[in-house]
Amino acid sequence: MEEAFQLKRHTAEEIRERNRLAELDQIPPGYRERWYTEAELDELYARDPRESLEISRRQELARREAVQEEARDLPPLTEEGVRDALEEARRVLLRDGGDLELVALEGTVVRVRLKGACVGCPNSVLDLKTVVEKTVRRRFPQVTEVRNSY
Repeated sequence: MEEAFQLKRHTAEEIRERNRLAELDQIPPGYRERWYTEAELDELYARDPRESLEISRRQELARREAVQEEARDLPPLTEEGVRDALEEARRVLLRDGGDLELVALEGTVVRVRLKGACVGCPNSVLDLKTVVEKTVRRRFPQVTEVRNSY
């Protein structure tokens, strides 16, 4: 009878220490100049799995670092700023008889109330996403969702 293979579970600290010792947490300068596509990584994996996985990991670390840098440069999410962005979207909705108001700003979620012709309109869901959410997220990319509150 075959013996079952036992997997060892590592703690996050053990993984961080292993990566530190292997210098996997360091992205060499100039590395961002060359990005490998998924197809290139697959082809490389067939020849050298270890190198492919290391490149893939470093690209992911670089991507995460870029996202964090971008997040540092974002304007602060304030109720006043959101109101200004909503006013821009409101002008678009007013052209068709619709309207909206800010209900609440809850973390990165903006709650609005669609009013006027938007109430009961089958396109209101589409307008909420394509007009209101797009306008707000253009100014504040950290907003994760715009919800209609009835």
